This record gives sequence, structure tokens and C-alpha cells, in this order.
Amino acid sequence: MIYGYARVSTKGQSMYGNGLEAQIEELNKHHCEVIFQDVYSGAKRDRPELQKLLDTLQSGDYLYVCKLDRIARSLKDGLEIIDTIVNKGCKLNILNIGEFSDTPSGRLTINIMLAISEFERKIIKERTQAGKEIAKENNPDYKEGRKLKPIDQSKFLEYKQLVDNKKISMRKACRELGISTHKYYAEVERMALC
Repeated sequence: MIYGYARVSTKGQSMYGNGLEAQIEELNKHHCEVIFQDVYSGAKRDRPELQKLLDTLQSGDYLYVCKLDRIARSLKDGLEIIDTIVNKGCKLNILNIGEFSDTPSGRLTINIMLAISEFERKIIKERTQAGKEIAKENNPDYKEGRKLKPIDQSKFLEYKQLVDNKKISMRKACRELGISTHKYYAEVERMALC
């Protein structure tokens, strides 16, 4: 069986060919029969679709991933995942590197690439933190996160009614209102307390 795996950290991630649609399109070019998809940070261990994929793989299966950092962003995590795949008797092809060969030179290449990915992620984290510190120094009123966007209560109630009556999905209501599902639930809870 030919499998594919695609992952993004956030639903809005589409730069540099990392968006889900771009990854799926690329995986389909390689005739993947089933493509598992996660919308989770690669730094977090909790990637349910990746775990399902690893549980599903059987000897002789083939797995395609567009880029190494889509399957893992740390050296330790990446090596554990690759070992799981190889130990099941499966082939792994990382499209921007090539087919993984379980040889000393193949292992060296993967180790170097995973170490670079981990280094890159840590540098980005450091720069982000430094930027926040500078912003705090320059603006005493600085707050992290997005500015709260006021919700038009009448419009929200209109969409809530549609959701409650199963006319539209809650996710569609959130898209049209321009809010997250978390914000939707928080607003429903706030209304219940009033």
C-alpha cells in the first residue's frame, strides 16, 4: 500500500509549499492511496493522524512525505519515527531528499537534516521571544496574541440559531463570523452566564 503524510502547524500555513493542499497535490502525484493529515505543531508529540499512520503501516508499505520537517522537527523524534517505519519493513521517501536508505550514509544524511530542522526551530523561537521582549520594552501596554475583535451580537445570535437548528455547521458559522471555534464556544458560554 502507498501512503502519504501531510502536516501543517496551523490551518493558515501555506507559505513555501507547506500548505496542506500543496502537500496533498504533491503526494497525489506519487499515487498515494491514503493520505493522513495533521494540523499540529511538529514540536508537539500529539499528532493523532501520524500515530494512526504508524499503527497502520505493514511490511512492504511505502510512505511518502513532502519534506522531512513535516514528519518531525527534532532529531530524537525524527529518529524514533524513522526507526518505527524501517523496523516495520516499510520504505520511506522524503520527496525533497529522496528515498531513505537504512545505511550508514543514509542515517548520516537524516541525522544532519533533522539536526538542522531542530536548530532552525530553536532559532525561530529565540528570535520570536527576543522580538516580544523588545516590543514590551518599547510599549508598556504590549500584550501577546491577537487583539480581541468585538463580535456583532445580533449576527452571532443569528448564526448560533442556524447552528442549533442544524442548518449550517458550527465551523462554517465560525468562518463566516471570522472567529475561531474556541471563540465561538467562549461566546456561547458567556451568553449562558448572562
